[in-house]
Formats: sequence, structure tokens, C-alpha cells
Amino acid sequence: MGKIDWYEGFKKVGTAAAAALILFFGGACGSYIAARYNVTAGGIEKAENPQEAGAAVASQGFSQKNPYVEIVKKSSPAVVNIDVETTVTRQPMPNPFKGNPLFEEFFGEDFFGPQNGKPRKETRRGKGSGFIVSKEGYILTNNHVVEDADKIKVTLLDGRVLEAKKVGQDPTFDIAVIQVNAKDLPVLPLGDSNETQVGEQVVAIGNPHGFENTVTAGIISAKNRTLQAADVNFQGFLQTDAAINPGNSGGPLIDLDGNVIGINTAIIPYAQGIGFAIPINMAKQIMDDLIKHGEVRRGWLGATVQPLTASLVESWKIPVKEGSIIADVQKNSPAEKYGLQRGDVIVKVGDSVIKNSEDVVFAVRNRLAGDLVPIEIYRDGKKMTVEVKLGDIDSVKGARRPSRSKRHGGESAPQEVSRMGISVVQNSESFAEEHDLAESGGVVVTGVEPGSKGQKLGLRRGDIILEVNRKKIDSIEDWEQATANEKAAIGLLISRKGQTLFMSADDE
Repeated sequence: MGKIDWYEGFKKVGTAAAAALILFFGGACGSYIAARYNVTAGGIEKAENPQEAGAAVASQGFSQKNPYVEIVKKSSPAVVNIDVETTVTRQPMPNPFKGNPLFEEFFGEDFFGPQNGKPRKETRRGKGSGFIVSKEGYILTNNHVVEDADKIKVTLLDGRVLEAKKVGQDPTFDIAVIQVNAKDLPVLPLGDSNETQVGEQVVAIGNPHGFENTVTAGIISAKNRTLQAADVNFQGFLQTDAAINPGNSGGPLIDLDGNVIGINTAIIPYAQGIGFAIPINMAKQIMDDLIKHGEVRRGWLGATVQPLTASLVESWKIPVKEGSIIADVQKNSPAEKYGLQRGDVIVKVGDSVIKNSEDVVFAVRNRLAGDLVPIEIYRDGKKMTVEVKLGDIDSVKGARRPSRSKRHGGESAPQEVSRMGISVVQNSESFAEEHDLAESGGVVVTGVEPGSKGQKLGLRRGDIILEVNRKKIDSIEDWEQATANEKAAIGLLISRKGQTLFMSADDE
């Protein structure tokens, strides 16, 4: 029995060893073949370079892990560094220690400059970025980069330094076009920022702090951001966490297809990873106008809009909860010409859905003079569409309502009544003329008590109440009747400094 066990054990070990040897030699042969032959659609071909097959696999893996490399190689030649010189006049700094021999020894002209009272001219230098958009040498950048520049120099990646001239500027959207005269210029393709999605990877290339052709990467963090600052008031920014610093201004924000989707414009200096870019679709329209006309012929509607609040919806029985209500229509404006009215609720401008007043402003400013735009509204509870041909906003610069001459003396003060903490008097032509009011109808607010419903409404002394819950107010009696139920929701149409506004407050 023992002899049989030894024999069977030896037999099993031998079988396992043979199998292991077969596997080893099979793997070695497979590696040998893979290193020297390529498998193609036509069969197996011998590789000219024994390392070719393995190298191809490695190369494929590298490109998948590094999508930015090819983008940067293709895009960088068309990104330029912009250097500007601006001549400024500097007024002399007065020396507060003049006449004091002790302090003048240390704080004389060497410290404060000559004290002869004459201004002196200085040259200030600045840096920014831009990118070439056409073979004709047009370069897109930010307006604030070249706004007051007397000299503009552009440096390309290949080392060429070229003089540039201004073609056109648009301070409203901080976009400018400059041009250089050169041949064989690389060009960056412009993409479609409307198709850009939050979360998409992007690359920023620019000249931050003078470090030329710096590349940073990140994602689109958000769209349609509003940025309001001393020199910027714009809705619709792309937000990105790709590092943007001073000097990046005017440089491109590029998607993984190598197309420009934005112009890097602004940062929040006290934050990390919060930068903003102008959508390229906006820039395309403005760029075309700047090249053709040297200026932007921006669309003008001529209607003042305000938010559609919950209290307005309730008091005015408005059938929608999102939109923007027209508070005033300017005389001789496109809005008046094509039939828009005060009280219309705008819910759509072209393809843009309107959720608030900023949406209306942006949708109109995004279009040019002469554009025919369908505007979807609700009027008296009914949905309708009004087509408006936008005018030229520059045509109304300086327009003002005619002011009335003040008259001193005049009639005795009219009777004053108070309700809901609002004191009003009857308006009239003579009263309006005497007090320089833009309207002669309605009742005039003479006082608002702190903590009252009038204060909650936002009324001010001098406001003219024209309507209460869509009922016209022509007299004190009309006012008292319309406000008999002081606890009910109330919606007012008022005139303030020549402009009409809607105001509302919830019931208490």
C-alpha cells in the first residue's frame, strides 16, 4: 500500500511541474512575439523596431493621461503678450513741511519732488495678454489692457515683437480689438460658449505677472455669473478655477477641443480658484462690430424693468412667478414703437428664458442695433409675443426728461391725509410745476412713518402714486377708497424723479 502512495505522489508532482514549464515558455514566446510583431487588420506584421509595439501602447496611454500637452502645443503660438505704455500727467505733491528747516532737511524736494507747482508727465507701463483671431492680424484682448495706451507692443511665442494699433474698444463688456501687420500668423479657433458645460476641463494661457506663456488648467466652475465692481458690471461670466492672475487679462480660456470659449478678464483677489472669463459668443458679436465700425452698435429696447416679486404677483394677479415687469417705457423708444406697455411681464427674449430683471438686461445687451427680437410677455393675464427691432443705445445718450422751472410763492398747501403711515396730498398741474414734479396726476407722498406699511413698500417723500392695484388714482377720494382695507396686499404704480416703478407689499 505504501509503495502505491509514493508512486501516485510522484506522478502528481511531475504533472504540475510540466504544466508550469509549459506556461513559462508560453509566456516567454508571447512576449517575444509581441515585442517584434504588430497585429493589424491585415494580419500579423513584423515590426521594424523591436520596441515599436510596446512604445505604441505606452504612447497611447500617455496621450490619454495628458490631454493638455497637444492643446498647449497648438494654441500657444497664437497667444501673445501685450506691453503698453501710457503717458500720464502727475500733479506735484505738496510739501506739508515747507518752511520748517528741521523737516525740510529730511523731507525736501528729493522726497516730495520739485515744489514749483508745475505738473509733470510720466510714462506708465502695463502688461496683459491676447490671442490672434485672424490671418489679417486681429487680436482679441480686454479693453482695460489697452484702454489708455499710447504705445502697444505685441510679443509672439516665436520671438517676434510687433507694433500694434487699436481697432476698436468696448468698455461695457471690457473687450478690445488690436491689429498687427505681419505674415504667417497662427490663429486660434473660436468655439461655442453656449455649449460649454459646468465641469468641463479648460486651459488658460497668458502672461501673469510678466511670466510669459504661462499655462494653467482647471474646470468651468459655473456659468452666467454676475460681477459688479467699480469698473465692471456684467452678467454672464464664465467662472473657472484655472489659476488667473494679473497679466492673464485678455488671454484665452480653451476647451479640450482646442477652441477658445472665453476671454480671461477678472479675479477675486482675496479668494483662491475664482476667476472669470467673458463668453466667446459675446465677444464674437462685439469683435465683428469693432472691426467693421470701430465701435459697438449695441441694441436698445428703451424699457425700464424691475423684479417680479411674490407680492407683485399677488397684488397684480400676475399668472406667472418668474419674469420681469416693465415699469416704464421711454418715449420714442423701440419698446414704445413696437407696442410694449408698462405692466407687461417679460418671460422670454429671443431664445433666452427670463427669470429676473438682470436676464432682460443681459438678453438685450447681448444683441446689436437692428436685430429683430421676439419678446414673449403676459399682458392682463394673456400670453402674447411682440417683435421689436432694437435701436441704437448711443442714439439716446444725454437724453433727459424736460425739467420744469420752479416757481416760488404759489398756492397754499393742499389738504394732507394719512393712511398706512403714508401722508399724501392731491397733485395738480400747478402743484407739479411749483415742486418740479414730472407728473401732474395722482397723489404726492409728503411723509412716511418709520415702521409703517409705507416704509415697507419703499415709498419716499416726493413719490407720486399713480395707481393702486391697477386702479388709477386721480384724487384723495380715490386714494382713500383704494386703501380702505389696510391689511390687504397692495401694489402701487409710482413716479419717482421722472421714472415709473411698481411697488408692492404682502398683507400683514
